Amino acid sequence: MSFSVQGKTAIVTGAAAGIGHAIALHLVDKGANVMFADIDEERLEDEIGEEARAEGPIRMFAGDLTEKLTIANLLSATIDAFDRVDILVNASRKMGLSNILHPDEDAVEDLWRQNVLTGLRMSQMTAKRMIQHGQRAELEPGTMLGSIVNLSSIAAQATRPELLAYSMASAAIDQMTRSMAVALAPKGIRVNAVAFGSVMSASLQTSIREHPEFRDQIAQGTPLHRIAAAVEVAEAVQFLASDAAGFVTGQVLAVDGGRSLMDAVSAPAH
Repeated sequence: MSFSVQGKTAIVTGAAAGIGHAIALHLVDKGANVMFADIDEERLEDEIGEEARAEGPIRMFAGDLTEKLTIANLLSATIDAFDRVDILVNASRKMGLSNILHPDEDAVEDLWRQNVLTGLRMSQMTAKRMIQHGQRAELEPGTMLGSIVNLSSIAAQATRPELLAYSMASAAIDQMTRSMAVALAPKGIRVNAVAFGSVMSASLQTSIREHPEFRDQIAQGTPLHRIAAAVEVAEAVQFLASDAAGFVTGQVLAVDGGRSLMDAVSAPAH
């Protein structure tokens, strides 16, 4: 089996910055056509505007993906540009702290909508387009039509009150991944997730700027004794999206340097 994504078409949400941006750039570097999707139009323009207008392997789409109409427009724009969708990476995510005793400050509804429902609706609507493409192309039954990769976090398994909403959302993403994998397997669509921790995400960068001691705390709580670069998550996503993972579905792959095997440390579980 091949790790190649050459010639495949991917949508990556949350692609204006951070891990989502790293994943999108990595897939382009490996030969995929990629639609960079994000709500932050200005950041998209700054990062890839010129390349997107060149009508090569990069396109961009700005919009609020919590709205179903926006998702429909994103899918239409991708298919207009590249004819089909082979890979969806749900990397749009938000980190937030919870005040567990104050319902107005627990961030549960916000993170549930942003981190869970957006990925769910993206996956549902993208899967339908993948299936429609297979029907139009008259592909044989059993042909793999696509791959969906969700971004989760090792916070799904951590018990820390200040991460209530983030942990709940991450755990829901894990279960969503497993449920959709079973439902979509007969349709030829694989669904997996990457749960990361000890990775230099945009939110971790912000945390380290505010609390420099977090860097050493995270490294000390990680068996591999370092913080990973975002591209290391991108490489895991490439594997799950490629034919090399052709018999892998419903799995949540931890990319955390072994951190989830250790006791929690007193730093954010990014």
